[in-house]
Amino acid sequence: MTAGARVRVLALMSYPVEAASTRFRLTQLLPQLSEAGIDVSVRPFLDAQTWRGLYDRSVTSHTMAGLLRGATKRLVDLAQARHCEVVLVLREAMIAGPPIVELLAPAIGRCPLVLDLDDPTWVGYDSPTYGRLARLLKWPGKAATLIDRADTVTCGSDHVAHFVSSRGRPCAIVPPVVDTDVFHPEPRRGAVPVIGWVGTHSTFPYLQAMVPALAAVARTHRFILRVVGSGGSRISVPGLVVQHRAWDLQREPADFASFDIGLYPLPDDPWARGKSALKSVQYLASGVAFVASPVGAAAQLGVDGATHLLATTPADWIQALSGLLDDPLARVAMGEAGRRHALAHHTTEIGARLLGDVLRTVGR
Repeated sequence: MTAGARVRVLALMSYPVEAASTRFRLTQLLPQLSEAGIDVSVRPFLDAQTWRGLYDRSVTSHTMAGLLRGATKRLVDLAQARHCEVVLVLREAMIAGPPIVELLAPAIGRCPLVLDLDDPTWVGYDSPTYGRLARLLKWPGKAATLIDRADTVTCGSDHVAHFVSSRGRPCAIVPPVVDTDVFHPEPRRGAVPVIGWVGTHSTFPYLQAMVPALAAVARTHRFILRVVGSGGSRISVPGLVVQHRAWDLQREPADFASFDIGLYPLPDDPWARGKSALKSVQYLASGVAFVASPVGAAAQLGVDGATHLLATTPADWIQALSGLLDDPLARVAMGEAGRRHALAHHTTEIGARLLGDVLRTVGR
């Protein structure tokens, strides 16, 4: 490839672009990547309807048809690989089975493979929807095989980068980023403070573990608990008004901005220790003071005591939440500091530059 030539990238992912964010939404990086001479063709395996059907466990004829469409599209993608300089795989190209497509695409294209990992996908876990069956369908050893065969791995956290390096593979850290024009502060409305959480059915148990601490705070403070994206599960806290909302891509920024205090509880387990802590960045960009567990990247992003608070024990959580509820000015100052931090470290421009550096280097 001649100097200054454009780099053509085939990006394969299993989830639809409308799905809940990983640590960055690739489509939001495309304008900056294009300006840097990198043309990315984004090819998801699943469409949004099929994705919802799988996670609602409503495996209907429409869901099966969606899976078949995804498999058919992958045949087209393999042919397209002949015309690219880099194959970028975001976690995996197929939601199940061995890494056939992920390895065939760069072989057909005779080009490098860049693997992007936002989570420790080599850690097996039982799906809240399908239990141990999901672990088997994901194909044990798939993530390790992809890491070992990748020319470079872009990592969402130090924990993931350390694992990749331990297997002797080159890697680069691309931290979580958001579009700060989309995620931004909004004026707080209502006399009663809102403590909020945004997640999925798989992370909802993390919030459930918070019920005793939230109940203790509710005995001495008035607030509303807003739960977004629990996948239909409900939570009840004695003496507390709880609002449940379904997760919606278009409403997600407004949901974050509607909180006075954000919650980011995490268990200290192998999966959570490798997460990239996108939720921290979404709170920071939204100008929301939040309390997080000091686990994995959530212990590193932002500045503890300035942009957010960290809490480990139930007593820590009670103290942190009570203190923020007692001091509205401290919440505002913390939110403003968080917004400044996000603008300095977690914008889509930064994500596009770091990812673009990797794609252009390997695509030469």
